[in-house]
Parts: sequence; C-alpha cells; structure tokens
Amino acid sequence: MIISEEMAQNSRIPEQALATLNQAALAIAAEVSLDKVLKQITDSARQLARARYAALGVPGAEGHLEKFVTSGMSAQEEANIAHRPRGHGLLGAIMREGRTIRLPHLNQDPRSVGFPPGHPPMESFLGVPIVAGSDILGNLYLTDKQAASSEGRDRVVEFSVADQKLVEMLAAHAAIAIQNARLYEQVSRLAIVEERSRIGMDLHDGVIQSIYAVGLTLESARLLLPDDPVEANHIILQSIAGLNDAIRDIRNFILDLRPQRFTGDLNQAMARLIREFQANAMIPVRFSANRATLSSMPSPIARTIFLTTQEALANIARHARASQVTVEIWQEPELAILCVEDDGVGFNVAQQTQSVGHGLANMRARAEELNGTCIIQSETGQGAQICLRVPLWPPTGDQSAYS
Repeated sequence: MIISEEMAQNSRIPEQALATLNQAALAIAAEVSLDKVLKQITDSARQLARARYAALGVPGAEGHLEKFVTSGMSAQEEANIAHRPRGHGLLGAIMREGRTIRLPHLNQDPRSVGFPPGHPPMESFLGVPIVAGSDILGNLYLTDKQAASSEGRDRVVEFSVADQKLVEMLAAHAAIAIQNARLYEQVSRLAIVEERSRIGMDLHDGVIQSIYAVGLTLESARLLLPDDPVEANHIILQSIAGLNDAIRDIRNFILDLRPQRFTGDLNQAMARLIREFQANAMIPVRFSANRATLSSMPSPIARTIFLTTQEALANIARHARASQVTVEIWQEPELAILCVEDDGVGFNVAQQTQSVGHGLANMRARAEELNGTCIIQSETGQGAQICLRVPLWPPTGDQSAYS
C-alpha cells in the first residue's frame, strides 16, 4: 500500500496540538468534581479537534446514557432539543463496540437513527470511547470539524487521522481523570466526620494524584511500545517505582501519619513532621533544637535523624497512648544526638526488639550504618526513650562515608 504525502500529512500531529493536549490533560487533572471533570474533558476535546460541537456520554448500569455533557451549544439551543440522546444509533454503536468511529457524513451511515426534534444539523463525526481496562467509562462525540474557507469563513470538513489520534490520547487521560474523580467522590461520601473528610482530601492531594501520575506514565509507555520498546520498558520501570512509593504512602496513611520523604532540609523536615504528628495524633510535642545545628548536619546524619524521629513518632501514635512527647537534637564535639521521649504506656524492650511493627531493629541498623548507636529504654507503664548517637565525622577523617 502506497501512502500519499497528503495522507501522511493528514495523520501527522502538529507540535502545537501536542502542547495543547498536554495543557488539556493538566487542566483535567486539576479537577476533582466528576461533573467538572466531564465538562473539562468535553471542552478540551472540542478545542483539540476544532469541532463545532462536542459531547461526552457516560453509560449507566443498564447501558443507557446516565450523563450527557455538551460543549458548543448555547443553553437555548439545548433547551430546543426534544430530549437528550438515549444511546441509540451511532452513540450506542460506540458503547457496544468500544472502538472509534470516524465519518465524513454521519447521516449516511446505516447505524445513524437521526436526531430528535429541535436538534441542530450535524455533518462530519468522530466518536471515541473512554476505556479503562475492559470498562467503557464514557464516550466522546465530536461533530462538524471546522476549517477556514478561502472567504475566511469556517466550513465543515472531515475529521483527520491526526484528529482521531489526538482525541484518543485525550480519552486515555480522561479515563484516569474520571476514575480519579469517582474515587474522590466515594471517599467524600465516606467522610462522615471532619477527620475522615480531612483524610479524604489528603488522599486526593497525595496518594491518588501519585497513582494518577503513574497511570499517565503507563499510558505513555503503551503508546511508545510499538515504536520504541526500550524507552517503553524504561517508563514501565519508573511506573513500578512510583507504585511502590504510593504503597508506602498508603501504609503511612493507615498509621494516621501523612507520608513524608526527607528532601535534605532538616529544619523544614522536622518542623513539618512534628506539625503533622501533632495534628494527626493530637499529642503535644516539645521540640528542642538549634536551627544552625540542624542546618550544619551532614546529609546522611540528617537523613538518619529524620527517619528515626519519623519511626519513633509513628510508634508513639500507634501504641504509646501518650499525653506528651519530647524531641531533642543537639551536638557534642564529635557527636550528633537525637532523643525522643514519651510518657505513654511503655513496653518490654526485650520482647519488642525483634518486632517489625515497632521498627526498633530498623532504628538500630540505621545508627550502625553510621558507626553510631541507638539505645531504647522503656518499661511497662513508664513511657519510652529512644536515643540516637552518631559520630559527626568518621574516626579516620575519611569523608567517603558521607558522600
């Protein structure tokens, strides 16, 4: 089969269109309300394909259109239509077949059943399903592709292969956005009390957005797979790492602590960690540290101090039933020292030393990596104290351990 230059041009996506697609995807991702997401998707599709009209239908449990969102019609034009589409004809064909339909004249297709009274006339047609796995979440319908005539007026032409590719790429983003919005609405319905509502917002802003980003990355890998399998494989590996991060974040939410990663600024990280702990666990913390001391900590020591504090506060939140926590960080001539103390129920150190749930072994392992010690003291009914001591510099003066 010989492909003409005109056909090749017709299927090539301009860079400006890809930039517009990227902007549309970001705008869609910024919404959390399902109705707003659907409207944003519909408006974006119409803009991308230069269509006069666009619509998005969402099928219900019985296959009929449960929601139908339009773009390009005035309120009066919509009011003049006798009834909303019911999912018959071409609209129903896309729902049943789950594949794209592109037509120069929709009224000449045998599957077309015409328009209800008051419906504006339409000519060229592009219908694209919004699919997640084996589920059809919705269908995008675009009509009357606009092109400027020699007189400077718009005329209706056929949608191109490039238009189809663009809208199909948008539909891939839309599928994730719709799932994201539905999940957010489900979380919101479960937020019976203020605390659950707060957790719902945290999930959306953190974990759900992370999963959404992984979904977009995987969709990019799918599109690259036929032409560049090496790059697709690289993107898939990145997605796996992203999912592992999301799993860790979900576990932290279950423990009533927001997920946090150490970014290098110990002052900022400790302030945020303690603020979040007090908000979630509702236990006051007395924090004592010199800002200059924290700023001067070598990066590996700063990271160990942060992670040890995080682990200690997580244990207190889950087990201690404390009413007061003290966190102190200071330096001696050759040592950096962290002490975390609570007045909770305490525990038997000998019994809990090997407990993964308490993370005591992790704390000690981190200290030993830096030639330091982590001493844990506690008795049942008498609270607990964790004291981390690590040398500021290796005894030999070799800095490689901190590089």
